[in-house]
Amino acid sequence: MTEQLLIFIISLIANLFSALSGGGAGLIQLPALLFLGLPFGLALATHKVATIALGLGATARHLKDNRIERDFALIMILAGVPGVVIGASFILQVPDQMAKLALGLLTIMLGIYSFFSPQLGQAYQVKNRHLKGYIIGALVLFIIGILNGSLTSGTGLFVTLWLIRWFGFDYKLAVAYTLVFVGLFWNASGAVTLGILGDIYWAWVPALLLGSAIGGYFGAHLSIVKGNRVIKRSFEVVTLLIGLKLVFG
Repeated sequence: MTEQLLIFIISLIANLFSALSGGGAGLIQLPALLFLGLPFGLALATHKVATIALGLGATARHLKDNRIERDFALIMILAGVPGVVIGASFILQVPDQMAKLALGLLTIMLGIYSFFSPQLGQAYQVKNRHLKGYIIGALVLFIIGILNGSLTSGTGLFVTLWLIRWFGFDYKLAVAYTLVFVGLFWNASGAVTLGILGDIYWAWVPALLLGSAIGGYFGAHLSIVKGNRVIKRSFEVVTLLIGLKLVFG
């Protein structure tokens, strides 16, 4: 019971901050699973299963606001899910130390870029809503999907910033799309792929799922209630922490 309670608390905290900032549950949750004794492949697959509940909890809260547009929903699913499956298919065979270093440096740069762009994501504006814009946007989401399937944490933050930078979303709306479609559809496809190719530690899954769902719901609630500036600062803090963790962890 003590072990299950500890896992629940870890999952709750990780997914609460992830839902508020638009990604980064793996910053806390995955290292915790490794620290508790799971090997990397088993911990990654178990973590991916747990993050599905983050998507469910966040979706339950964000659908109340009914701000999801069908065209962007299709783009994020059709472009991202194949990338996730490709990435997850290779991660169990490929040493990832150099990839983690590169991803960590890029993640730090995302946080710095956001910090020094004070108006970024503060207001919704229509951008690149034409065929070429959708194609470029989808290609980048496909590449991020590959990273999401193959690496451990932080890629949801890439989606959040890409939706802001390319399509003109504000932080609040970008976080909503990231949590619903990355948290639910992308992570589900990654979990299924890793589950087929590897193993999942099912004994810890119920506590992880419960913590993820509750944390995802209340983190999404905070992201809706708080303004774009608070979400932006949360995004910047989480990106810097994840980047440092990937570089030095």
